[in-house]
Amino acid sequence: MAAPRKYGDELRGRATRMAVDARRDPGARSGAIPRIAAQLGVHPETLRNWVRQAEVDGGVRPGTTTDDASRLVELERENRELRRANEILKTSAAFFAAAELDRKIR
Repeated sequence: MAAPRKYGDELRGRATRMAVDARRDPGARSGAIPRIAAQLGVHPETLRNWVRQAEVDGGVRPGTTTDDASRLVELERENRELRRANEILKTSAAFFAAAELDRKIR
């Protein structure tokens, strides 16, 4: 289970929009993230990460999108479950094969 988020989705979206808009303006670009982070009570590095991820999701910056990352986590979980099921099936098949051999010998 994931840890609870410190900041809500509404604050995250608002802060990200403000920072992206401020970075588009050449006059306000310098120091936009620390300034907006201070206004909203968010750590500057947190806001910088949010903006970076928003740029990746928007196709402006290369990287793994949020949708791709969540799909990857889902596929890895499914893969673990399938590997576990295969191990259980292999073990049970070996058990029943050994039981069948014991039965034929007697």
